[in-house]
Amino acid sequence: MSDPKTPAWCIYQGHGLPPAADNGPVELPEPPSWRTFDGGPPLPTPPASEAEFTRRLGVPSTVTRPKASIEEILTVNAALYLRRPLLITGKPGTGKSSLAYKIARELALGPVLRWPISSRAVSRDGLWEYDAIGRVQAAAAAEGADIGGFVRLGPLGTALLPYDQPRVLLIDELDKSDIDLPNDLLAVFEDGDYEIQPLARIAATQPDVTVFTHDRGRRATVHDGHVRCRAFPIVVITSNGERDFPPAFLRRCLRLEMPPPNMDQLVSMVRSHFAKVPMQAQELIHEFIGNSERQGGLANDQLLNAMHLATSNAYEHDGNWEVLRGALWQRLNAAGTD
Repeated sequence: MSDPKTPAWCIYQGHGLPPAADNGPVELPEPPSWRTFDGGPPLPTPPASEAEFTRRLGVPSTVTRPKASIEEILTVNAALYLRRPLLITGKPGTGKSSLAYKIARELALGPVLRWPISSRAVSRDGLWEYDAIGRVQAAAAAEGADIGGFVRLGPLGTALLPYDQPRVLLIDELDKSDIDLPNDLLAVFEDGDYEIQPLARIAATQPDVTVFTHDRGRRATVHDGHVRCRAFPIVVITSNGERDFPPAFLRRCLRLEMPPPNMDQLVSMVRSHFAKVPMQAQELIHEFIGNSERQGGLANDQLLNAMHLATSNAYEHDGNWEVLRGALWQRLNAAGTD
């Protein structure tokens, strides 16, 4: 049952629970004409690992399901209808990355493709990589040197394969990137395709090449060195707000500010991760919220760490716990402010 405030047109309800087996996969809306792509032939979506979703989100349960804000529900659904990237901002540890896993689990869109960004990341890192040296060495050793064995698609490149359902792509902490990366992604976000130059160069003699994808153990065939999506992926981009992005990039994204979780949300999170909720749960959550407010924001996993120790009989409200809590709940920045 969806929240009564949630409009009927919303597909994503924000509970993060998988669809019922007898209901089949969730049917997504048709994209607007200007976000329709014709890549093919269509590929089936790889099966997701429930263990990975549980690790990220906890055990799915109608009792402990998190309560998403109406802002989250409406913004995610707008991105689904418009096939536009989501730019999620907020302090570290507020659940920005988890949103990608909630969407993938709730809408049965397969495993999340994650691209963690570093200061050296460039757009090609997310699209594809070619081990030219490895191929030369294999040829010299008279081993199999088929070019496809030395090309691997990155998380962005895999997401743009012609899947019959959109894949969920998490571009994590884009604000850590070089200043040029957001602008470099604009063409890919608009066109939904890219070229793999080593394969394009041999397309006249070898038009079809089977390469590795970012999904472990899976491969896909690339025709004429060109990849074009069929269903534009659900792109979730996170940022800790450490830098501004260019207007051209922001114009193509839907933005959502992720606030710190409230008491009810933290209680739901704890219950989803612990079969036996510690007796001190409410007290610990109140302490956590107070410390988070004083220190400028703590991460959700810092609370889960304390809860785990509490279930291991490490919790006694004494001086030792005060020392242990100080080690667990250290501020996430030097000054304790943004």
